[in-house]
Amino acid sequence: MKSGITLLAALLLSLPLFSQSNAESKAIMDKAFAGFETSKGIQLSFKTSSQDTDGNTYQPESGKAFIKGNRFKLEMESMNIWFDGATQWVFIKEANEVNISKPDGQEVAAVSPLALLGMYKNGYMLKAPVSKTINDTPVWQIEMTPSAGNRDFKVVAASINKKDHTVMQVILTAANGMKTQIDISGYNANHQFDDALFRFDKAAHPGVEIVDLR
Repeated sequence: MKSGITLLAALLLSLPLFSQSNAESKAIMDKAFAGFETSKGIQLSFKTSSQDTDGNTYQPESGKAFIKGNRFKLEMESMNIWFDGATQWVFIKEANEVNISKPDGQEVAAVSPLALLGMYKNGYMLKAPVSKTINDTPVWQIEMTPSAGNRDFKVVAASINKKDHTVMQVILTAANGMKTQIDISGYNANHQFDDALFRFDKAAHPGVEIVDLR
């Protein structure tokens, strides 16, 4: 489950070895990160699809993300995740079970959209941007490769909207060759979210089994 959450969070693409990275690509990523970091509230929709090295495809999954700084809520077909900056709740729908935990810094980095968006800042070399079109929208595609070993992804390709510097697509190639494509739509950074949105509401989930791992 953790790897799935990591891949999902990485959709928000979305640590200093800048000297080895392409300056133009870094400037584009800096604008995308700054817009994400300073927004009071972001809502977006996404769809993920995966394929292994043998060409086998896996069930695609769609969802929505709600982000406010380091707090977020992810709504997916199989699970929902809340994180209020300290406590995390993972609601597994099929089991009608919610796991509660207080993730450490490394665990937060694995699921936090803000932390994953900033992964380009450390340990990844950025290639020169390539001009492309996705769904009739001009984008810059920036390919990143790790500058050191022991990275979860051997290639990350992020497509950034040329007009508003939002992330439109991310293609992740894992160390084992598994490719996951995340397509983002409906990006809106003008929301004012109440902090309660980022906490699990037991009253709204009658009969749910609580597994407290704190």
